[in-house]
Amino acid sequence: MEETPGAPQQGSDGKPISPLLIEAVRYAEDRHWEVVPGTHLIEDDGPARCSCGAPNCPLPGAHPITQDWHRRATSGPGVVRRWWTENPNASILLPTGRSFDVLDVPEVAGCLALARMERLQLQLGPVASVPASPGQRGRRLLFLVLPGAQAKVPEALRKLGWASGRLDLTCHGDGGWIVAPPSRIGAYTFAQWARQPSAMNRWLPDADELINPLAYACGRDAPAARLAPPQPKAPPAAVAAPPRR
Repeated sequence: MEETPGAPQQGSDGKPISPLLIEAVRYAEDRHWEVVPGTHLIEDDGPARCSCGAPNCPLPGAHPITQDWHRRATSGPGVVRRWWTENPNASILLPTGRSFDVLDVPEVAGCLALARMERLQLQLGPVASVPASPGQRGRRLLFLVLPGAQAKVPEALRKLGWASGRLDLTCHGDGGWIVAPPSRIGAYTFAQWARQPSAMNRWLPDADELINPLAYACGRDAPAARLAPPQPKAPPAAVAAPPRR
């Protein structure tokens, strides 16, 4: 009997296999990326809440479970399969600074840069789309690049004429993580791939190859106040001496 397209895969016991388990194993087995399980959302009679138990969790369903998550991360498919078999709802976290670093930009700027990169036929790796962090708006595009980008990006931006903090462009390297698709982040949204991992983008680009179009796009998308050069302070107004009587 043929499988119905889009139907959930089933295990030997006839029960559906979690899509998170399938993707987590695929990241480890096909891409050799290290993965680690994260928290997940709990939904019952009340609003969705993070499995960590914190009432005001800033990253509900999208952060590590344990303090030693960085040490536990592995690309062993057997271990990954066991983790998600035991906890099929766990979000998928991919440590940065190991197999890849990440260039993180606003979605609007990222789409503009992505179109330009494709016209220039630049080598591109996978690109993820995720909700913005607390305090930010919209979504973000995450461009996967070779490790070591975190040390290069500030100097590369300086050479392009951008001082630190002038652009909404950050790099995630050693000690960080991204939430991988199809993990759910927050009550209403998911991590997705804007460019799926495939055989065509197995080899990641260097950050130097992407920084120029990304900086250009972020500069166009940045608020005018951020781009305006600092104005010199006006000298204090002269105070007229009172007339003599």
